[in-house]
Amino acid sequence: MWQAVRSRFDTCKNKISDEPIEDGVRSASSKKIRNEEQNLRGPWYLEGGFLLFWALLFAAVVLPLFYSIPRGLTIEDANKGVFIAERAQNNLYKLAEIGTKVVGSDNNENKTVDYLLGLVSEIQENCLDDYFDVEVDLQVVSGQYIHWTMVNRYQGVQNIVIKLSPKNTTSTTYLLVNSHFDSKPTSPSAGDAGQMIVAMLEVFQVMCTTKQTMRHPVVFLLNGAEENPLQASHGFITQHKWAPYCKVVLNLDAAGNGGKDIVFQTGPNSPWLVETYKSSAKHYLATTMAEEIFQTGILPSDTDFGIFVTYGNLIGLDTAKFINGFAYHTKYDQFSNIPRGSIQNTGDNLLGLVRSITNSTELDNTAAYETGHAIFFDVLGLYFINYTESNGVILNYAVAGVALVLIFLSIWRTASISDVSLGYVLCWFILILVLQIIAFVLGIVVPIVVAYVFDKYGLSLTYFSTPALLVGLYICPSLLGLSLPSYIYLKLQKNHKVAFAQQLQLVLHGHGTVLALLGIGLTVYGLRSAYVSTWTLIFYVIPLAINLLTTLHDRGFSWTGVLKIFQILPFLYNSYLIYCFIVTLIPMMGRFGRGTNPDLIISALCALGTVLALGFVIPLINMFRRPSMILFALLAISAVTMYTASSTQIGFPYRPRTNVQRLPYLHVRRIFYEYDGTVAKDDSGYLFNFQDRRGAAPLSLSTMNMTGLVSIATDCTTVMMCGFPLYDQRWVKNRLQIMWLPREETIVPPSEPKLELLAKTEVGNNTVRLDFRANTTDHASVFIQPYEDVSIVNWTLPLSYIGQQTASHLYFSYGKDNSPLTFSVDFYKPDGDFLVPLGQFGLSNHWIGNIGDAISQAFGKQVPSFAASVDWPALYQRYIF
Repeated sequence: MWQAVRSRFDTCKNKISDEPIEDGVRSASSKKIRNEEQNLRGPWYLEGGFLLFWALLFAAVVLPLFYSIPRGLTIEDANKGVFIAERAQNNLYKLAEIGTKVVGSDNNENKTVDYLLGLVSEIQENCLDDYFDVEVDLQVVSGQYIHWTMVNRYQGVQNIVIKLSPKNTTSTTYLLVNSHFDSKPTSPSAGDAGQMIVAMLEVFQVMCTTKQTMRHPVVFLLNGAEENPLQASHGFITQHKWAPYCKVVLNLDAAGNGGKDIVFQTGPNSPWLVETYKSSAKHYLATTMAEEIFQTGILPSDTDFGIFVTYGNLIGLDTAKFINGFAYHTKYDQFSNIPRGSIQNTGDNLLGLVRSITNSTELDNTAAYETGHAIFFDVLGLYFINYTESNGVILNYAVAGVALVLIFLSIWRTASISDVSLGYVLCWFILILVLQIIAFVLGIVVPIVVAYVFDKYGLSLTYFSTPALLVGLYICPSLLGLSLPSYIYLKLQKNHKVAFAQQLQLVLHGHGTVLALLGIGLTVYGLRSAYVSTWTLIFYVIPLAINLLTTLHDRGFSWTGVLKIFQILPFLYNSYLIYCFIVTLIPMMGRFGRGTNPDLIISALCALGTVLALGFVIPLINMFRRPSMILFALLAISAVTMYTASSTQIGFPYRPRTNVQRLPYLHVRRIFYEYDGTVAKDDSGYLFNFQDRRGAAPLSLSTMNMTGLVSIATDCTTVMMCGFPLYDQRWVKNRLQIMWLPREETIVPPSEPKLELLAKTEVGNNTVRLDFRANTTDHASVFIQPYEDVSIVNWTLPLSYIGQQTASHLYFSYGKDNSPLTFSVDFYKPDGDFLVPLGQFGLSNHWIGNIGDAISQAFGKQVPSFAASVDWPALYQRYIF
């Protein structure tokens, strides 16, 4: 690469000798030009102020707008037909006071359901009977479906379903609004998703107590089993009497506490919903880029929205809270973390959407308005832009084409005013373009290299509690990589036929060309997120056109004034967009697992934001007389930050209460039964599923005794499902990273459920049917792995699951109905000999909410204050039948 650059440089340099100028004359002329250009450049002491301006712009504009939330309305405003956050907040307080709401627990199945039904009844009493009909149904539902790599079976989970209909309506198309009230273990669930439940109930109250037009019914689904995962929504959409009439869904969820709500999934193929959001929501926050990232499946999250789309063919909007995701799914997800204004933000948007969609003509026949995907984004929460994907493709190509044309015209103009040939300037531009491609790559790669090195030395997640470290760790290195090639070129080049100001403009043209080509490539690939590069480029094309039309283009550095003004908006938007992702993803990195270096993701994101926000700005440091000072300042900031992150307590990722390390583990007893019923193994210990990259290392800094901790990866290669009670699909997926700490004392679980073989019946064609029953806990799993000469050909589970993986996984949970788990499996064996073992069966039972025996409790007290443990007893029994 560098040889090619050098070759091009030599070729361009040789063109200088095209004109027969005497050496002495050329030397004197060159010196005079250099002196004149030096005088035109800004004084060195303004260099720091130039970059500081952009930093202050971010602090003064982006941060306040990003964190702004509306004033929460009080009960005094109740007669205005608006959302009252105070009323919803009062309900949230009582809901959170119930405590954790795990499916199957008394808190979830009885206390929470009774409390919510009581609120619904109170609201119903005040509804305007002359305008609306209200129906309430408590659904208790059982079913099963394939979720990721497991069969997800549920039994007796509950939904509170409310239908609000305009009086005497004949509409058969409904709007569905959904959220969930159950929780993860230990979580009071004020954020996820108690705040959404109370917002829904407040919208229900405002709707049914306000005189207003309404064409279509709306169904409010308060579902009681989302965390299990996604069971109650599946039960509703596949079995409830109102489900066939629901055509559009507004799904509300949370991965954080407080703040704004982001729309991160839309449609599919229904741009009218995005247009409705634009016209009816009061507080914008949405982006196509979030939708495309979420739908890749790389994030450790899922929502009911996918269930409604997959099993109900619904369309809709998926929204969520995301700020302060550090408390998500922990015991710190508390009422005190939810500002009233945050609830008002949710309620204002939801109420506006419900009113608009229930009066829309599109809801009459949603299929008629399926016109493809939409491209959408908000601008600092102040304005919303949306258009169809097809129009987006046209826009992307048009902007890239116009950019390339204007860049060519600028090159031609530069050649004209410099009194050189067009080929001469093009020759230099090709060299600059190569350097700008290198700069673009360096701007992305240098921060990633920093992330890789830090991780290599066990220093990942240093920014987890101190996000300001990102500036020195990734943003400054990105700026160095982005600016260094152009700085070296402008410092060393000997081209005095083209003025320095014009050469600097060529550098920016190089970056513009890179963005144009990138936009074209992303569009060809089919990514709607190409809009980001397109709109960034638009605000380079406009000032370039103005400069060309006004001849500012030709007058020294005059062209930079217009450019800097127009760069303010893309800087604000791109920094706002990437900051949104940073705020969302940093807490997620604490539950991303041990197998992936999360710093690679965060560094790449910071680098992308830097290149987009400052790509046209950072080369302008060469306008000043000593740009090297800025480069040294960036280098110094990076060096100091890296030392601080690696060698001081500031770089330690975790803090008590606010930025905790997630520490899920099980108190496990394992019993392996042979074919004849004898016990081959009986041991006990603690099974750790560390959620972040640092794993067990931080615990060594505490008094927690982790001596003997080993990986179970070796067992996973020889034993079915590693021989442990892997809790759910996430534990199964992460099993190679799970660790085991044996203990000498036997763990005695609260009970010892058995997997009973009820019957073994030959059904012909070398096939035998085994019928099973197990009186399990409210959360259990069954693993099945036939021997090599045996295969599963049928069972009382989804048939499409057969053959997906070596060991089958049946995940089972129940709510109100604690009837035994029953199922049958048909095994095929070519020789028809069924008097020998056919396969292994693993039964795992989990006592969520149980604190374990005295030894386990003493062990739990060793957990350091910077960690949030989620633990319970579990029993794993391996059978051979």
